[in-house]
Amino acid sequence: MTDNITIDTTPVYKSVPDNEVKGGIIVIHEVWGLNDHIRNVADRFASEGYLVYAPDLLSKTGIEEKVTAQLQKDLFDPEKRNEIQPKMRQLMAPIQEPQFAKDTVNSLKQIFDSLYSEKLTNGKVAVVGFCFGGTYSYNLAVAEPKLKAAVPFYGHSNQTVEELRQIQAPIQAFYGEKDEALIANLPDLENRMHEAEVDFNYKVYTDCGHAFFNDTNPYAYNESAAKDAWNKTLEFLSTSFNR
Repeated sequence: MTDNITIDTTPVYKSVPDNEVKGGIIVIHEVWGLNDHIRNVADRFASEGYLVYAPDLLSKTGIEEKVTAQLQKDLFDPEKRNEIQPKMRQLMAPIQEPQFAKDTVNSLKQIFDSLYSEKLTNGKVAVVGFCFGGTYSYNLAVAEPKLKAAVPFYGHSNQTVEELRQIQAPIQAFYGEKDEALIANLPDLENRMHEAEVDFNYKVYTDCGHAFFNDTNPYAYNESAAKDAWNKTLEFLSTSFNR
């Protein structure tokens, strides 16, 4: 069963399993917003027994799905990339503002509280995010000590060691080898996580880059990596929820 709800002022796609609920998952979208791909991911988790909230965190920015869908297609097309990049930067400018980050984390905490209070989740809530959502998965892990697990796909974490010490949840991260900027920063992130004593593990997939999990993106999708990451995510969530 699926539904569209609102938590505070944030639109949320809700996907409910047909059978016994194992826990709750917040699924955070890519920079392209809450689109059919993310709804499909939410439904896939629901089919595995998780109650899922997938918020539209770009709903207040004016960035619309129909606009970003074409931009996404063109941005990953080598022949159109240079032409599209300036338009992309202009469209995404609102999400670079510091106040946007603060407001978004606050919205995620409200969404967490709502899912956490659902009787079906029994106080077990994790976050899974992609790209933009991967970054905010790290942010939510810092901000919410009751979080059971975090799974950032190709996310960025710039928190200090002191901030990372706030994390109570285990983290399983995924990256593509060709995602050069994130891969270059990965050793530093690993060192900071180790110093902060966070239970942090990651997997880097060869022969793929950013957005390798997105099966609607023909330029980035890597079927083998996506399947393996999906299976590892399910195993990690099961272990984390049953601690």
